[in-house]
Amino acid sequence: MGKRIFYFLLTNILVMTTIVIVWSVLSHFFDLGSISGVNGVGTLDFGTLLLFSAVVGFAGSFISLAMSKWMAKKMMGVRVIDPNKNMSAREKDLVDRVHRLSRAAGLMHMPEVGIYNSREVNAFATGASKKKSLVAVSSGLLESMDDDAVEGVLAHEVAHVANGDMVTMTLLQGVVNTFVVFLSRIVASIVSSFVKEEMRFVVHFASIIIFQILFSILGSMVVFAYSRYREFHADRGGADLAGKDKMVHALESLKQHVNRVRDPQHEDNAVQTLKINNKGKMNLFSSHPDLDDRIARLRAK
Repeated sequence: MGKRIFYFLLTNILVMTTIVIVWSVLSHFFDLGSISGVNGVGTLDFGTLLLFSAVVGFAGSFISLAMSKWMAKKMMGVRVIDPNKNMSAREKDLVDRVHRLSRAAGLMHMPEVGIYNSREVNAFATGASKKKSLVAVSSGLLESMDDDAVEGVLAHEVAHVANGDMVTMTLLQGVVNTFVVFLSRIVASIVSSFVKEEMRFVVHFASIIIFQILFSILGSMVVFAYSRYREFHADRGGADLAGKDKMVHALESLKQHVNRVRDPQHEDNAVQTLKINNKGKMNLFSSHPDLDDRIARLRAK
């Protein structure tokens, strides 16, 4: 889930910033003082500002969701496998596994299945809805993991799709965005009130962008906290679909690769390039919980 959250957050920040830039420029030429705040906090209509913030915040979130699958494909170079065309044995096995797990999860529409060329050992699921989802795995994962571990990883990703995690994440991000836009404009209005009138618009404009990005980063801690919670939930879902032993084995396999990356004596350059989540200790900006904690919770299930 880490990759899709990264792309989702990145797109979200870019979309919101673009909307705010356009609005700020328009507010300079039209009478939008009730929510622009260029002349200070006293000019703000807080009710209108909150409504404006919600529109911008949820627009950024839902546009990000709509673009998430396309952006992941482009940035990761995912090659989608067409089940109606000739497939290699490895591709057919991958598609069959994802579709079998998806049916077991109760999905009515099968996710697209893709492979991206990378030495990293990773997989992700994304998409605007269960009907338009994508499950992609790296070539490094297929080459490095045995069948049971691959099954566990795929079950985990299918569980993300079945749980509707991206839609829930979008709603949460929309709420976070609303407060980011709302607070950034209030703070920008306070800052701009301390400068000369001829510089007020420029300072206000720059302050909005700076504080919006700052508050977006702080707000992302809430999103990442939710992401860590959903990882535990997806682990449980993966265990239900593939079996607890396979899910535990998948996490243990990931842990082995992480440990190899951490080992400074290891000379395998291919392994050194792995980009697994949970490389270090969990922090407020971790999208995934610690692997040991995930394994312990599954074993206690």
